[in-house]
Amino acid sequence: MAALRILVSLLVGLCAYYFYTRETFSEEMVRGKRVLVTGSSMGIGEQIAYEFARMGAHVMVTARSEKRLQEVVQKCLSLGSASARYVLADMHNLTAAQKLAEEARSQLGGLDYLVLNHAGGDVRFGPFEGDMESVTSSMTVNFLSYAQLTVAAMDMLRESQGGIVVVSSLSGRIPSPFSVPYAATKFALEGFYSSLRAELHLRKIPVDVTVAVLGYINTDTALKVVGGKITMQASPKETCAQEIVKGGVMRRREVVYPYWPLKPILLLKDWVPELLEWLLRRSYLVENIL
Repeated sequence: MAALRILVSLLVGLCAYYFYTRETFSEEMVRGKRVLVTGSSMGIGEQIAYEFARMGAHVMVTARSEKRLQEVVQKCLSLGSASARYVLADMHNLTAAQKLAEEARSQLGGLDYLVLNHAGGDVRFGPFEGDMESVTSSMTVNFLSYAQLTVAAMDMLRESQGGIVVVSSLSGRIPSPFSVPYAATKFALEGFYSSLRAELHLRKIPVDVTVAVLGYINTDTALKVVGGKITMQASPKETCAQEIVKGGVMRRREVVYPYWPLKPILLLKDWVPELLEWLLRRSYLVENIL
């Protein structure tokens, strides 16, 4: 009993130390920083760009739709960004990722935050029937281009002692039926960036890596792809973007959003995986998928 009291006291003390000694988030931490946000013509990436713009950052956005990027740039400027510009890039081509880093160097003079958010390839939500084209396409866009852009931007991030923010998914932590190629890319991202984070720390390289583990967010794409096929409720993309930006600027290891619906799921994965899989099966409206 005495040992239990000591353990509880220790945990309370550690929690108090964590919450009272960590730095408080301030918009001044963002002002004037140079930020590249991929996949930012719509959805979460667009909202992330607006968050950085509102706090006075130099924002570079990129995607495949020039019209939408022009609109995002104009809104960034109206929100108060120090500057805003766009670069057209198709991440199906890994050379585009390399050139994007070169554009950031040329137009921004360097980089403080690299926000990797783009997605593409096969985004269908349905049975996997052995289509390897969907696997290779998804891996190229949703994993290999992330790694390529990170490698190309690393010198700039080392110079600025900056940060990498990787937008991942619950699909990178738990089994995700009916989205097998997509889930494979998210598991790959988790392995790559968690290992990279550990190596950077061991080598004393001052570049931080934040991984955002996201649930069902109310982007147009997500609502179109999985709407009516799962029982989960979609969370707002605006709040999601705020949490991602805050976590990246505060150099946190990970951001889990929405926190309370997702955190118990992540704990169940380690403690009782069979129960988690049973609960997951109940969340899929299979009759609307097949």
